[in-house]
Amino acid sequence: MRSPAPDPAAPDGRGPLRIVVADDNPVVRAGLKALLEGRADLSVVAEAADGRTALAVTTSHRPDGVLLDLRMPVVDGLTVLPQLARVAPVLILTFGREPALHAEAVRRGAAGCLVHGDFTVDQLVAAVRELTHIRPQPGRPGRPGVSTPPTPPPNPSHLQRPMRLSYGIGRPALVGQLSAREEEVMDLIAAGMNNRQIAATCFISEKTVKNHINRIFAKLQTSTRSEAIARWLGTAHPALGGPHA
Repeated sequence: MRSPAPDPAAPDGRGPLRIVVADDNPVVRAGLKALLEGRADLSVVAEAADGRTALAVTTSHRPDGVLLDLRMPVVDGLTVLPQLARVAPVLILTFGREPALHAEAVRRGAAGCLVHGDFTVDQLVAAVRELTHIRPQPGRPGRPGVSTPPTPPPNPSHLQRPMRLSYGIGRPALVGQLSAREEEVMDLIAAGMNNRQIAATCFISEKTVKNHINRIFAKLQTSTRSEAIARWLGTAHPALGGPHA
């Protein structure tokens, strides 16, 4: 019997790249996991909400790479970074545009830094795949000379995603009225997320979320989240009209 052909999307036919996601925000962790596992060659093998747990699961799983938030409780990411970098390549994902902090992270062993809102999903996936070419070197957390993943230009208006974190609850009759991004935001609103959580999940700013919501309200002829949810789920009363004055 012939052995099955290797997954063409997996590197060297050895299976998906195994990634650990460490961030204290559960919404961000869930969003990153969904995005990465939407690719055949990537798999999230463990998650962590603090630096101590990140080190424990990384040491246990020996992944191909770690996505690490710098600011976490118990032990922060910057503190645990040198130890993590000796076990697996580390890519920093942060909300802060602080060049000095990013430089310190690289000095302590990070393969590179990406700022939420300043990269596309394709760029994130490319950076994660690049981690497989970096091998940790015990005793040398700085790893001089190691190439870092390319830093994309800071242009949040060009954000894009290869898959939608859709809950599949939209009313079919209304789906065509909204853009793909608006449908995604509306799904997250219906799932009970606030603007900050939606921004973190979609990797966009809260201001952009508000703009999407305003357009959604206009298209659905509603003025509140509860009215929009009711119309989106198909539970709105027939008498529900347009926006209130």
